[in-house]
Amino acid sequence: MTLTVRLATHDDLPALHELMAAAIAELQKDFLDDAQIAASTAIMGLDTQLIEDGTYFAVVEGDAIRGCGGWSRRATLYGGDHTTGRDAALLDPERDPARVRAMYTHPAHVRRGIGRMILAACEQAAAAEGFRTCELMGTMSGQPLYTAAGFTVVERLHDDRGGVPVPLVRMRKTLTS
Repeated sequence: MTLTVRLATHDDLPALHELMAAAIAELQKDFLDDAQIAASTAIMGLDTQLIEDGTYFAVVEGDAIRGCGGWSRRATLYGGDHTTGRDAALLDPERDPARVRAMYTHPAHVRRGIGRMILAACEQAAAAEGFRTCELMGTMSGQPLYTAAGFTVVERLHDDRGGVPVPLVRMRKTLTS
């Protein structure tokens, strides 16, 4: 079957949450210990504001969601509905980078171009709204994809809101129109 990209809907929430849980649990194993993976659930996940804003995508194969991710015109850089410190303020495309958010691929479907499909959709949509750069907070497992897609490291940090420090990398890319 063919992979296609479409906007995610609220009807997709159960499948998205299941996919995210599998991705966090499995794809981080080579980069994080068990305590860090458990802590990741407090700082990662879906911000449903992205679905409401029409900026969250699902990559589907038939009726099955194989990956998801989106972009945002809002200030929050990462985290789900349950994550503390979210900020829904709108960004200024003239001076602020758009945010690439909540990118996940089902562990059984990695290395099929799903991440690149999502990044392309995000970059095109953000550029169409006048954003000249985009930024994301990547996991250690996601950094190779983002580097290959032209993102550069801005900052390395640890987020301990889940009780254990989880390494993350903030990355940025200039968009082409």
